[in-house]
Amino acid sequence: MEAEELIELAVRRGAELVALPENFAFMGKEEDKQAQGGNIALQSEKFLKTVAQRFQVTILGGGFPVPVNATKSYNTALLIGANGQELAHYQKVHLFDVNVPDGNTYQESSTVMAGKDLPPVYHDPDLGNLGLSVCYDVRFPELYRHLSQQGADVLFVPAAFTAYTGKDHWQVLLQARAIENTCYVIAPAQTGQHYAMRQTHGHAMIVDPWGVVLADAGYTPGVAIAEINPTRLDQVRRQMPALEHRVF
Repeated sequence: MEAEELIELAVRRGAELVALPENFAFMGKEEDKQAQGGNIALQSEKFLKTVAQRFQVTILGGGFPVPVNATKSYNTALLIGANGQELAHYQKVHLFDVNVPDGNTYQESSTVMAGKDLPPVYHDPDLGNLGLSVCYDVRFPELYRHLSQQGADVLFVPAAFTAYTGKDHWQVLLQARAIENTCYVIAPAQTGQHYAMRQTHGHAMIVDPWGVVLADAGYTPGVAIAEINPTRLDQVRRQMPALEHRVF
């Protein structure tokens, strides 16, 4: 499996925290994903727990279907510790129902049920405070403000961003979320041509709390690796103490 090969590559380069993009287990038509949803959910969770233990890393599976009923699934992000145990999960709340100007129409709500709960922050003693989100969430800054209020140091934005919107919005949205919350952003992303006309933007990215892009995987499948530095985080928050100045 390509994901496993890339995880191994990242670990060899020193990664202790690994994140996979939205739809990492299955990138196909919504109706096909729903038809196979039960098996995808089972295999995805098993895979994440197995590789976390094998490589002794904390791993985020950035989004896979977990069936609710015969017609709908939750788009679920799952955070797994190095011991193979679930640390946190999040069911995507903002669903991508959009007519993109490139001619593609997306109706995520046709097969996905919106989550009802705000995303969690997992407080890891070694890796920091990890906040979860998925893809389209990145356009809703109030979700990330919630995460920063819960103490997040790192914001995950796993995605399958469309190529058309990604070229103009992907990087600037990630930088905005990092800057306004003075957090690191880790954004693993699908890339390439998929079924029908669907093309994803790629550019898996790690952004620091000042908005500096530390790593960008570009258009080809690969890994983006950078250091999450607590000293740098503290420095930026001292220099720009916006979180302390919040009024509302």
